[in-house]
Amino acid sequence: MNSSEAGAAATAVYILCMLASTTCAGLLTRAWLRGRSRLLLWTAISFGFLALNNLLLVADLVIFITQVNLLPYRQAAAGLAIATLLYGFIWEVDE
Repeated sequence: MNSSEAGAAATAVYILCMLASTTCAGLLTRAWLRGRSRLLLWTAISFGFLALNNLLLVADLVIFITQVNLLPYRQAAAGLAIATLLYGFIWEVDE
């Protein structure tokens, strides 16, 4: 596998991960709208931040390869995703 094939494979994986996290966020939001369980809401928000993280990853490593460094924004999105999920697990499990 040469470097251009490896780059194309990596790009495909990044995009598939973004689509998967976006799909999970959408499905969790739909479940929350039906059942109004707050844990579903926090999990949907967390997956929304993970989808944002993956979008920034694609933008950083595929689109703006050398022009812009989006690493701090990617780390912030990942940190918000983890913090949101932890908040939901710790304070909303009692339902």
